[in-house]
Amino acid sequence: MIDSAHLTQFFVASILIIMVPGPSVLFTLARGVAWGRTVAVLTVLGNSLGTLLLSMVVALGLGPLLSHSRVFSIVLQLAGGCYLLFLGVDALRHRHEHAQAMAQREATRPSPRRIIRQGFVVGVLNPKSLIFFAAVFPHFVNRSQGRITEQLVVFGLLFSIMAFCSDGAWGLIAGTAREWLSGSATRLVVLRSIGGCVMCILGVLIIITALSP
Repeated sequence: MIDSAHLTQFFVASILIIMVPGPSVLFTLARGVAWGRTVAVLTVLGNSLGTLLLSMVVALGLGPLLSHSRVFSIVLQLAGGCYLLFLGVDALRHRHEHAQAMAQREATRPSPRRIIRQGFVVGVLNPKSLIFFAAVFPHFVNRSQGRITEQLVVFGLLFSIMAFCSDGAWGLIAGTAREWLSGSATRLVVLRSIGGCVMCILGVLIIITALSP
């Protein structure tokens, strides 16, 4: 259903987007720095479940549209590239504010159920995730293979699994090195800056590909 070339491109782009300190990673890091590894992993679990549900909704809604409109597919790719550029520039501009927010701690540790619920809500209601799935995923669809909705569902499932593994690793790192990370704002600023640069590069590449004949 999905050829190896498109799948490889999807894996590479997804890994780059997932691993860098974007909104989801920053949320996980903040919980890990504040409350340790257990809270971070539970947060990732809830967030991944919310992200999976959101990706399925987007796949089922976009599949029929992409099947009948090449122009719509190109417009979505351009929107996705521009959106990644916006996220990258925003991350670079506000890296100091984001670092300060990550270092803040809540007064009391939340319960496991509340942690998972909060993570789920962040994942399923995040407008940035909605725009990302709707605008970037179509870039990797192989229209000649058909069954576009099924391809988007597979991409959503794979992305959610990779996000859980990557964000979980970030959470474990943050929980283990919580004092080291929160002890220096510079370290958190560097993490955010790296994420911003990578998102800008990916955005430019997607725009170039969409405009290529």
